[in-house]
This record gives sequence, C-alpha cells and structure tokens, in this order.
Amino acid sequence: MTRFLATEAMLGKQPVVQLEDAVGGRRVRIARLGAALLNFEASEGGTWFDYADGYRDDAEIVARSGSRFAIMVPFGGRIADARYTFDGQPQDLQPGVVGDARASRHGFVRGTTFDLAALAADERQAHVTLATPAIRPQPGYPHSIDLAVTFTLDAAGLTLEVAMRNVGDSAAPCFFGWHPYFRLADALVDGWELQIPGEGLIRTGADLIALPGAAAYVALDDAPAMDFREPRAIGGQILDQSYNELQPDADGRIRTHLRDPASGRALVVWQEHGLMHAFTSDTISRDVRRAIALEPMECMANAFNRPECADAIRLLPGAERRYRCGVEIVKA
Repeated sequence: MTRFLATEAMLGKQPVVQLEDAVGGRRVRIARLGAALLNFEASEGGTWFDYADGYRDDAEIVARSGSRFAIMVPFGGRIADARYTFDGQPQDLQPGVVGDARASRHGFVRGTTFDLAALAADERQAHVTLATPAIRPQPGYPHSIDLAVTFTLDAAGLTLEVAMRNVGDSAAPCFFGWHPYFRLADALVDGWELQIPGEGLIRTGADLIALPGAAAYVALDDAPAMDFREPRAIGGQILDQSYNELQPDADGRIRTHLRDPASGRALVVWQEHGLMHAFTSDTISRDVRRAIALEPMECMANAFNRPECADAIRLLPGAERRYRCGVEIVKA
C-alpha cells in the first residue's frame, strides 16, 4: 500500500485537491477557490471525524461566509476605515465608499481560484502547492505580490508554508494570516480546554481595531478573564482576541492547545512567530460557538497603520518572505 496519496476532485462545481495518509488514517481536502481547507479528517475506530469546520459544499465555498480557513494576504484582519499610509503615500482601499459600508478585511485572495502549481505524494508525505498572481495594482494597493501556499500532510500532521514575493518595482506592505475553524465534538466550545502561550493581548475598541499606541498592549496579568496561559475551559467567555508575546517550546515552535475532556480529542496549532488570534465564532452565520477559530497571524490586524509593525510588513522589490504554521491531531 502506498502510504500517501494526492488527487484532484470536484465538490459540486468547485475543484478541490485531497491529500491522504492511508496508513495513519488522515485526509484533508482543499478548495482551489481561496486555497481554503475544507476538511481535516481522522479515522477513529473505523469512522471518520472532521476536526475542521470548513465550507460544506460548493455554494459555501463561493459565498465564503465566515472566512472559514481563509488565506489572508497581503493583510489579515481589518484595516481601519480601509485607509492607510505607506512610504508617505495615503491609500484608500475603497475610494468613493462612505459610512458603514467602508470595510476592508482579510486581504485580496479569498475569491481567487488558485493555480495548481504542484501535486505529489510519496512514502513520506503528500503535498500540494496552490499559487496565484492575483495580487496586482488596484485601488489602495499599487503593488504586485506573487503568492504560493503549500499544504503538506505527513506523519506529524498538516503544515502550511506560504511564500510571498514582491514582483513589483517598489516596497510593498504585506503579511500573512490564516483563519481556520476547529471542532472537537458536535457541541458548544464552552466545555473545551484552551491553552495559548501568550504573555499579552491586543486591546481593541468596539470596531475590533487595536487602540492607538501603547494602549493596545496589555499584560495578561492585568486581564485575568482572557488569560489562557494555563489550560482551562473556555466556558462562557466570548473571544475575538489577539495574543502576543507568544512563548515558544524548546524546539522553537509556538503551540496553542485545544482539548475536549468529554471526547478526549485534542489538537495543536503551531507557528514559528507572530500572534495568535482566538475567535469563539459568536457572530458567524451558522453553528455559533460550535467551532473555535485559532488563527496564526504574522502581524496584528491593522498592521498597515501601526508604526511598530512597519519593518515586519515591509517587503522589498524582488524579495520573498515565508511563513510556516500547522496543525497536529493529538491522539489520546
């Protein structure tokens, strides 16, 4: 038996790819539209359980409600009033739009059908690279970014490696974020245990934009209700919160842990740097609080407007920056 398999398929009218570990009993499906993960299933006693709460059919893939498993480039989260200034030039991502209709979030590629750049499998892994040149000069973003996202399934779990290359002739603001939703049972998240190894959090206003300057940064010692440095039940806590000052394990990876004591299921979301945004899905259109978004972010939301983020988001002409994160299912 060949351990790993990589195949193309269709979900309704939408092209997808499937990576499978036939020996380990794991499989993932990814839609080419938005490069959105749809499923991350594990075989448990002869039945399959899906740890991913992704889009369920081709209509949901197209509607992309909730930004489930969205690849967020060249920015994640919101940009305040859809405006920013970069290298002294003011930019407006929504010229002519006024009032409450102004909203820019989660980048430019959620509605893009990615090219299938590579699809392969061997005895060690299965992987797919989805790429797009879709980020090109447009209102408020006069830059060109080539984007490639590689999903790799191996014995350890699922890894994402994202490559962002500036193919324009001027420096560009650019960073990566991922918007996955995870589930451990057909139940509310309240009973699940969460551990986020962050020493601080980002304080936001009602618009979910970080407060100006130093007011945005809060030590968790001063916000005990939001403190998940030690694993504890989510309970009734409403989270739509970024955690910073993330502490790595000895191998350099930063791990956020999620566990359901009732089912015994658990997973880890890892990243190498950045922030972790946790969202208890209280405002989504279906299955409220039945999944939690654990979002590795290279930079904080609204980073285009934060002077302290200027160096981190700056991508020089011809330069490429990579970001790695992943998910591991923890067996009881």
